[in-house]
Amino acid sequence: MILRTTHTTTYKYSDTVAICHTEARLAPRSTREQTLLEHELLIEPQPSSLVSYTDYFGNSVTTLTIDEPHETLRIEAVSLVECHGLEAIHPALTPPWEQVASAVRRYTTDQTFEALQFTYESPRVRPAPGFADYARVSFTASRPLFEAALDLCHRIYTDFKYDREATTVTTPVEEALHSRRGVCQDFAHVMIACMRSLGLPARYVSGYLRTGGGSVGAHASHAWLSVFCPGFGWLDLDPTNDVIPSTRHVRLGWGRDYSDVPPVNGIALGGGTQTITVDVEVKPTRPLDA
Repeated sequence: MILRTTHTTTYKYSDTVAICHTEARLAPRSTREQTLLEHELLIEPQPSSLVSYTDYFGNSVTTLTIDEPHETLRIEAVSLVECHGLEAIHPALTPPWEQVASAVRRYTTDQTFEALQFTYESPRVRPAPGFADYARVSFTASRPLFEAALDLCHRIYTDFKYDREATTVTTPVEEALHSRRGVCQDFAHVMIACMRSLGLPARYVSGYLRTGGGSVGAHASHAWLSVFCPGFGWLDLDPTNDVIPSTRHVRLGWGRDYSDVPPVNGIALGGGTQTITVDVEVKPTRPLDA
């Protein structure tokens, strides 16, 4: 299946912006689940500088500078992504979660060494006893890792209410756990905090959901998480929709938490107050040469 993603971010300012510097992480990654076929950025006003690089986590980043006065900034990213259906993993075949935590602590392989960094505190996720207590209902003694993670994912989906008004991008993850309310970013952060509080690696994934089909979070940037399991690699879970991400999900990038992979982020000189609108559309399409 080939999906066409269109992500439009518009900034409107009450006063003139003299200059702005912006980072965009809007190019989907090529992974075992998907292949990026085409990507284009359309920016108004035209940037005076446009530079692309790959960040520490392997995500594609474009930095842009606009040094002409403006009161509106529009960034549109259009991509074609081929999604690959992968064979499902039987959760009971994964090793006990305690064994995974121990293997990562020893980090005797390249994979466990790389995963170790995702067990620590990060800017928006702080492991704590409260998260461990919530997680242990699912992570009983010797339970297979992915089986336990799926159960935790389902409990977050059941126990928490999707509420756009309950949180902002700066709401602490502890508050989301206490209130049992939030959006996809909060649910991903809560589950990551639960996993890390048990010594298990978990990373934040930024991306999109195919438009339509009743999925929550399909008209904006979406977020979920991956958990690491030796022998199986990184396994995705979407607690907002209680699913294992497949061909309906498009992966932009990943990091320790949201602070590593905001789709658009930057600073502006001037501008007064600003209004930001974001629109995302993800629909099936044919290759351009078909």
